[in-house]
Amino acid sequence: MFASYSPLMKDRRIFSKSNKTSLLLCAALLGTFTGCVGYVDGPRADVYVAPPEPVVVVQDDYVYYPQYQVYYSSSRQQYLYQDGGAWVTRPQPRGVSVNVLFSSPSVRMNFHDSPANHHTEIVQQHPKNWKPSGEKQGQKRKDDQGDQHGGH
Repeated sequence: MFASYSPLMKDRRIFSKSNKTSLLLCAALLGTFTGCVGYVDGPRADVYVAPPEPVVVVQDDYVYYPQYQVYYSSSRQQYLYQDGGAWVTRPQPRGVSVNVLFSSPSVRMNFHDSPANHHTEIVQQHPKNWKPSGEKQGQKRKDDQGDQHGGH
């Protein structure tokens, strides 16, 4: 009726107790580490992203000075011309003062893209010695006075 006690049985019980203890210890550690990973309390970095600014498209408007082959964009307040075969944009024309340029004959252009796209045609229509019809040397037409240079 009584079971005999053997050393093998004893080892089995200890082994089982050891397994249960190890299992509980592992479960406790796993729960602890899992809790740490799931919740981190530390410095926070708030990032503010400004909304994009509205895009305003302004069409270029050009005045051409045939004597100097220079274009002026009043919307950009820049001069465009060829320099060594390349088109350049600068706040001041090269080789001529703004006053001399403004006193020379000029013509408003009807295109709103790059002067480089139209320059060959413009030079044929308005050669260096071009003057508006009815204009004498040093005189401006009535409709050209004041606003002909986009405020300059």
